[in-house]
Amino acid sequence: MPDDQHQTIDPAGLPPVITRYLAAHRARDTATALTTLTEDATVTDDGKTYEGVPAIADWLGRAASEYTYTTELTAAQRIDPSHYIATHHLEGDFPGGQVDLRFRFTLRDDLIEELVIEP
Repeated sequence: MPDDQHQTIDPAGLPPVITRYLAAHRARDTATALTTLTEDATVTDDGKTYEGVPAIADWLGRAASEYTYTTELTAAQRIDPSHYIATHHLEGDFPGGQVDLRFRFTLRDDLIEELVIEP
């Protein structure tokens, strides 16, 4: 969908399930993060796709321990009632030291069905 169809919203206006996932992700709370996902959820990060809760749990565990970083939610967009983008600024000890990442969420039945994380 072209960017001109995205509606900028206050990050506080993100659906509760996204807010809960982001808070858990930031706190490295894998158990809580997993409660926000559909059973058949997929996550794509760094060009790799993880399908289903067990694979996503493994990814979350690795992602939490690989680097030390801070993250700040800097923007949010609503594409439609099921699609949102949350933009984060990360700084840490990973290659490059800082990056802006877009977390693209697809929701189904008030849970996260798909998450794509990309610059």
